[in-house]
Formats: sequence, C-alpha cells, structure tokens
Amino acid sequence: HQHSLYNVAALAVDGTLTGLAAKQNLAGDGIHYEPRWFKPWPSGISDLFHPCTGNPLPIGDLVFDIGGIRIGFEICEDAWVAGRPGSRLAARAIDVILNPSASHFAFGKAEIRKRFVAESPRFSFKNNTLLTATIDPRAGRIAKSRLASHRPALSATADHGHVHHAFPWKSQPADFREKPTHPHLTKEEEFTSAVALGLFDYLRKSRSSGYIVSLSGGADSAAVACLVKLMRDLVLAELGENAGGKIPSADMKQLLLTAYQATENSGETTRRAAHTLANALANALANALANALGATHHELDLTDIHRAYLALIATAQGAPLTWESHDIALQNIQARVRAPGIWMFANLRNALLLTTSNRSEAAVGYATMDGDTAGGLAPVSGIDKAFLRHWLRWLETTGPEINGTRHPIPALSVINQQAPSAELRPQDSAQTDEDDLMPYDVLDFIERAAIRDHQSPAEIISLLAARFPQHSPADRLRWTRRFFTLWSRNQWKRERYAPGFHLDDQNLDPKTWCRWPILSGGFSEELNDLKS
Repeated sequence: HQHSLYNVAALAVDGTLTGLAAKQNLAGDGIHYEPRWFKPWPSGISDLFHPCTGNPLPIGDLVFDIGGIRIGFEICEDAWVAGRPGSRLAARAIDVILNPSASHFAFGKAEIRKRFVAESPRFSFKNNTLLTATIDPRAGRIAKSRLASHRPALSATADHGHVHHAFPWKSQPADFREKPTHPHLTKEEEFTSAVALGLFDYLRKSRSSGYIVSLSGGADSAAVACLVKLMRDLVLAELGENAGGKIPSADMKQLLLTAYQATENSGETTRRAAHTLANALANALANALANALGATHHELDLTDIHRAYLALIATAQGAPLTWESHDIALQNIQARVRAPGIWMFANLRNALLLTTSNRSEAAVGYATMDGDTAGGLAPVSGIDKAFLRHWLRWLETTGPEINGTRHPIPALSVINQQAPSAELRPQDSAQTDEDDLMPYDVLDFIERAAIRDHQSPAEIISLLAARFPQHSPADRLRWTRRFFTLWSRNQWKRERYAPGFHLDDQNLDPKTWCRWPILSGGFSEELNDLKS
C-alpha cells in the first residue's frame, strides 16, 4: 500500500472481505527482525486500499461494527508494548479485541503471556486446535460504564476508521463455566516439551525418515537421544492411533539410529555407557505405547582410520606428531574422523543427523568444526551445559509426566556419574571439560553477564566475587580472561552451527539478535588492564 509493505489482519464476514487492520508495533528485538520487511502503521489513521481486482477496502487503524458488536485488532506485538492499541480501542467502545499472535517459546514466558491474552494448551502435536467461548458483550459495556477511569473517544470525527457490516448474531444463554486451566510446568518439563515438539515439527517438515545421533556416552549426546525417545512417546500419548503419518515410524529402531565411534583415546566406561543407554531406551518409559522398543545401535572402531590420518600427515610434513607440540590438531582429527561415517548413516536412511553441541560450548567454541558440529539440526544448542546435566539427573530419577504417570529413564545413571569429557587426549591425561574451560556454572554466569547484559570484563570480576566467593580471585581472573578471549576468537564457529531451537530471548544464534563481528579486537585492552 502506497509502495510500502504492511502486516495486516483481514476480517471476513460471511465470505465478504470487510477491511484490513494494520499492525502498529513491529517486533524488532530478541529473535525478531520484522522491521526488515514491514512498515509500522500510524495510530489513528485509516485509508483505502485498492486491490488489483474488486472494490477498495478500508485499511489501517480500524474499528469493525459487525451486527452491533464492535471489534478491534491488536496484532501480536501490539499487545506487548507500553501504550498498546488496546487501550485506545477500549476508548472507542470496543466489545471484543482479536489478537492473532505467533508468540515464540521462551522459558517462563507463559506466565507473562497470560497477562495479555487468553491461554490455549501448549506443546500440542496436533495440526490445530479450536477453543470456543461464549461471551456476553453487555457485561463488558456495563463494566466500562461503572469505571471512573474510562474515557470514551468523543470527537466530531468519531466514526472515522469505522467499518459497518450487518450480521445476524445468534444469542444463547451465557456460559458461566470456569475457564480451563493449564498445569504449571517446571523448567525441566518445559524444556522436554518444547524440544520434543521442535524435533517433531522439524522432522515432518523436512520429510526425513528419522534421526541419527553419534552417541559418545557423554551428557550431550545422551540428552539428544533421550529427547528423540521422549518426542516419540509424547506424540503417541497425545495422538494415539492418529499418530500414523505424523512421524515416520513408532518403532524406535526405525526412528533413531545411534553409533558409538571409538578411537584409541576412548575409554571403556563411555563405550559401555553409550551401549547401555541405546539398548535401554526401549524400556525407559513404561507405557503401552512404548512396548519395549529401542534405538538401532552400532559400535564403530575408527582406530585404524585415525592412525592412518596421523601417519599420512606425519609423512607429509616429515616429522612425527606429538601431544606436546600438536595438542589441538591431534584432538580435532579424532572428532573429524567420526563425521564421515555418521553422515553416511544419515544419507542411507534419509534421516536427520543431530549435532550434540550445547550453548556453553558454543559460547567459547569448545567444539570441533566439521567434527562434533556435523549435522543438520542442533537441538540442544540453545541450552547451557549446567542445566543440561541437571535435566539428565531429573530425567534419571523423575522424568516427564505422560498420561498421568512419571516416566524416568534410570539407564541415565551410567551417564550422570561421569565428569563431562571430550575424551580426545590420551586416557592418562584424565581430560575433563571443566579443566579445559572452567566450571560450567561459572561459564554460564559469565556468558549471560557479558553477552546478554553487556557487562565489561572488570564489571564481571566484581560480579563473580559476589556470586562465586568459594573460588579464588586468581581463578576468577583466569576464567574471565579465558571466556572473553575464546568468545571473540570463535564467532566464526557460531556462524556455522546447524539451525537450533531458541529456548530463551537471548540465545547465541548470530542469525537472530546476537550479532558479533567475526574478527575483532578480542577485548585485548580491557583484559590487559584487568585485575582480580
């Protein structure tokens, strides 16, 4: 309209298009970039839109009088801003405000959303749901007349922007039943339901036949494999016999293939852990629909392939490779030799290869590009490692509620008893993630303070002293330096991560709000001046 693109809601009455209500406030923060495409419509303005065919239509800030019931629109973001259009619509004697919304998921957001609009059931696997309510517009009108604060919009042009259309409303007795309530979900339950729904939706829209996971025996890959199982069980619990066609197969052996890929530095403990978890997934949730189904699991020994690469490169450069001189290269080649085989399983099955990198690793680049980052979807890239480990302990002992019964996965005990480790150095080095980086709770605290809250290195030192007094000043200084150095150095990795699920409004996805230069000064001046 007028050479500009607007986001509008169209109101049709008995098949007749009556007008276009235009969005006045565009979402441009967090994961949203609506101003890239649309212009905001100015408040209080209406115009005529001339389509290619048919009669001109009212467009803009409109009030619809449909058979004596006055209807106005707030479109999604309109309801979330200060001075929302709804307050002005109320002054124009609106009976009903319609709000078409696509409100994204974020932890805890449901409680905020209920303050603005009504709530429907969340995390449904159905294509659509329909909720109905019977209202009495006279009750709202009487309530307004009693409010001293209500100030109607009275002017000589009070009818400007009004659309009138006859409609034979059918009256019926008012429905005074209590409004439906939805159970409060803990963060653990929200995480389970949100990621399960995301996996389900991505699977069917990508027309894939299932999932592939390189199951290392560690926390991240275990979480991803369990989320696939939980997705399957939640789909079957809600849809029952109607689940046919919604997922490629209810048989976990067809739906999920896992592979443990050993090199000479892989430990026996993690090998057993991966094998145990894969075979125990079938019995993890004891309900009639699961019926003792488990993932297809393979154990692949890549030692010869790994050694062949080492020999090839050592010969090419004319010198042996040693851990003392080539630590990072020797670690990365082990992760990379695992990628071709697991990709081949995905190709053979026409399945989605799931990556297992989490948010904490993304922040500091603690991942091998084209190794453990290989895949088409990153289901846990939006969740930090500290919470992921907590969730796995919850899943081991408590588990989600499905059809009124809790279903833990006790087999996770073999995963939860380990300290997280990349297992890329020789076994006698006793490599752990937190020794390489810092405690995960400290890492996640620094990430949010630095990236979400824009705190400087010096400010973070003060925050750490208050939040983590049990750690020495020297450690807090060392960890702060390490975070900012690794964060700045590894933006190129975050740019190449597979698509992931956004579980809060301040994720690290550079395709949304967290845009950072790939090359930067790396906080060198701030870190040089830093004191504990």
